[in-house]
Amino acid sequence: MLNKKHLVLLASTGAITLAGAATAQADTLEDTMERGAVQCGVSDGLPGFSAPDDDGNWQGIDVDVCRAVAAAVLGDSEAVNYISLNAVERFTALQSGEVDVLSRNTTWTTTRDTTLGLNFTGVTFYDGQGFMVPSDLNITSVDELDGASICIQSGTTTELNLADYFRANDMEFNPIVFDTSEQTVGGYQAGRCDVLTSDTSQLAALRIQLSDPSTSMILSDVISKEPLGPVVRQGDDTWFNIVKWSLFAMLNAEELGVNSDNVDEMLESENPNIARLLGEDGNYGEGMNLEADWAYNIISQVGNYGQSFDRNVGMDSPLEIERGINKLWTEGGLQYAPPIR
Repeated sequence: MLNKKHLVLLASTGAITLAGAATAQADTLEDTMERGAVQCGVSDGLPGFSAPDDDGNWQGIDVDVCRAVAAAVLGDSEAVNYISLNAVERFTALQSGEVDVLSRNTTWTTTRDTTLGLNFTGVTFYDGQGFMVPSDLNITSVDELDGASICIQSGTTTELNLADYFRANDMEFNPIVFDTSEQTVGGYQAGRCDVLTSDTSQLAALRIQLSDPSTSMILSDVISKEPLGPVVRQGDDTWFNIVKWSLFAMLNAEELGVNSDNVDEMLESENPNIARLLGEDGNYGEGMNLEADWAYNIISQVGNYGQSFDRNVGMDSPLEIERGINKLWTEGGLQYAPPIR
C-alpha cells in the first residue's frame, strides 16, 4: 500500500516528467531559427490549398499559412520546406517532429484537438462535406444516392460523416476507399464509383483535374461542418501563438484595408490599429520572441487573407469558389480575428 509520502513523491515525479516533456517539445522556434526554414506538412497535391505549380513551386491557401509563419519568424516567406503527406500520414508526421506545422486541409474536431497531443490554431477555410456526381445522371439531391457506390479517401472525417448521414436517413451505400485524393478522383473518373464525396472545396479542386470537368457537377447539399485549419504540437505555447497570430495578422490586415500593395504606404497611417499591426506603435511580437515588424513581413510578402483566398481558391483562381461564409465578419461571414493591442 502506498502511504501519503509515496503519493506525494509520485505526484512530484509525474509533474517533473510532464514538465520535462513540455520542455523537450518547447523549442520549435529555436529549431526553426537554427534550420533557417519552416518544416511545413502539406497535402499530396490539392489545387488551391497545397500543390506544386508547373515549376515545382508550392501554391495554395494552406501553403500561404506556412509562408506567413516563415515571414514572421525568419523574415523570408520563401524559407519553407514542404513535406507532402497523405491523410493517414499527416498527424504522425506532426507528432514525431518531422514537420513544425501541419497546414493541409485538415478538419478541426474534438478528438483531433484533445487526444492526439495537437492544437488547432485557427480556421483558414470554413467548409462542409458535399458530393460530386456525373451530370448525365440528372441527380439533384444527396437523398437520391441510396445504394450508390461512393469514392472516398481513407483517414478523413468524410468517412465518418458519410456513414452517419446514410444511417440517419435509412440509406445504404458501397464505399470505394482510396489512400490519396489523386487515387480517389482517378477511381471516380475511371467509373469505379457513382459518386465522389469530400469537402466541397476539395471537390472543386478535384473537378478541375478531370479530363472534362463539364461532365460532373457538385450537388448543393452539404452534410457536415468542416472547419479547416493549421495544426501544431501541444506543449509549445510560443510556437502555437506564432502560427495562430500569423493567420490573425492576415485577417486583421484585410479588415483594416492593408494589403501587399499598400503596406508600405500604410506605415504612415494615423490609424492606431494599423500602427500596432505593422509594428509602428509598440512591439506586439515581443511576447512571441519576434521582431516588431513580424506582421509587416507577412503582409508585404504573402498578403492579407482576402488576397490569399482570391488568388488560390476564389474568383481569381481556376476553382472560382465564392467567399460565402469565409467573408469577414464585417461582411456577414465567419472570419474574425482578435485585435492586436
